[in-house]
Amino acid sequence: MYTMTNLSFWQGKRVFVTGHTGFKGSWLCKMLVNAGAQVAGYALEPPTEPSLFNIAGIGDLMDSTVGDIRDYGTLSDVFNRFAPEIVFHLAAQPIVRDSYKNPLYTYETNVMGTVHLLECARLSGSVRSFLNVTTDKVYLNTEKESGYTEDEPLDGFDPYSNSKSCSELATHSYKNSFFKQSGAAVSTARAGNVLGGGDFANDRIIPDCVRAARKGERVIVRNPFSVRPYQHVIEPLAAYMMIASAQFGDDRFAGWYNVGPDEGGCVQTGVLTDLFCRAWGEGMAWEDRSDGGPHEANLLKLDCAKLKQTFGWRPLWDIAAVVDKTVEWTKIWLAGGDVPGCMDRQIEEYYKARETSR
Repeated sequence: MYTMTNLSFWQGKRVFVTGHTGFKGSWLCKMLVNAGAQVAGYALEPPTEPSLFNIAGIGDLMDSTVGDIRDYGTLSDVFNRFAPEIVFHLAAQPIVRDSYKNPLYTYETNVMGTVHLLECARLSGSVRSFLNVTTDKVYLNTEKESGYTEDEPLDGFDPYSNSKSCSELATHSYKNSFFKQSGAAVSTARAGNVLGGGDFANDRIIPDCVRAARKGERVIVRNPFSVRPYQHVIEPLAAYMMIASAQFGDDRFAGWYNVGPDEGGCVQTGVLTDLFCRAWGEGMAWEDRSDGGPHEANLLKLDCAKLKQTFGWRPLWDIAAVVDKTVEWTKIWLAGGDVPGCMDRQIEEYYKARETSR
C-alpha cells in the first residue's frame, strides 16, 4: 500500500506548479517546499488583495514567474528552462459566477491553458508525472444522493464547470495519444470545495464570513440550503502530492480520482456558516438573503471509494476542525502574527495525524 506520509520522496524533486499565486497554489507550494522540493511556478499576479501568496511570502521560497497560461510562448520558455520532473496544473478561472460574466476568458484559460501546458510536457522529455487539478463540478449533475464516481459522464452546466470538463477531455486525449509512449504518468483529480486560511476570493462563503467578521457585520448567505463537500485545503493537496509521487514510480497509479470528504463533510451552506460564527465568537451571526443569481446546483457529492481503495486514504479532519483551523489562521493574520509559522504548524499537524491514523 502506498503511503502519503513518505515526504522524503520530494527531496530535490523539480516541481512545476501553475496557478501558484492562488489560494490552493500557495498552500501547495508551501507544502512542497517544506518537503524539500525545488519548486517553480507560473501564474498571473495574485488574484485577490490581500493574497495568501504575498502574506505568507510564498514567492521568496521558489522560482516564481508571472505569466498568462494562454501565452504558450512564454509558458514554454519558462517550462523548458526549469525542465520539471513533476507538474501540478492548478491555473484556472475558478469562479462560477465570473464564468457567466466572461465565458470566453474562462474557456481560453481553462481549456486552452490546459492544452498549452500538456503540449509543454509532451515536448519537454523531462516530465515523469503530470496531475491536472479540476473540480467536482465536472460531472453531469443530476443532484444524486449517493455521490458521483469517476466513470460517470462529464458535462458541467455553467461555463466554469463545463470548461473544466473540457480540460479533463483534453488531458485524456493527450494521455492516450502521447504520454503512454513517452512514459509520463498522467492523472486528474476532482476535488470539492476547500476551506482554510488565506482564501480571499469573491463569491465563496468562508471569505464572505471573514469579510463580514472584519467589518463587524452579519454574514449574507445567498443559498443556505445548498449542499457541498467541504474539506480543509491541506487535505486534497496532500492527496494530489500522494497521487503524483505514486505514479512517478509506477504508472499503474495514474487515472482519475475524486478527492472529497465523507458524508459528515457534505453540509448545507447555512450549517457551515453556523460553525464559522460559533468558532469566531464575538456575537457573529448571518442572514438568508437570496440575490437571484445564476444557476448553481443545490446538491453535489463525490464518491471517493477509488482513492480509498487504491491508497488506503480517508478524510482526516471533520468539518468542525476545518472551520476551527480556518478561524485560527485568520485571527493570527488579523493580529499581525506569524502566518507562515501557522501554516507550517497546521501542515505538520496534518501529517502527524495522518501517520498516527494508519
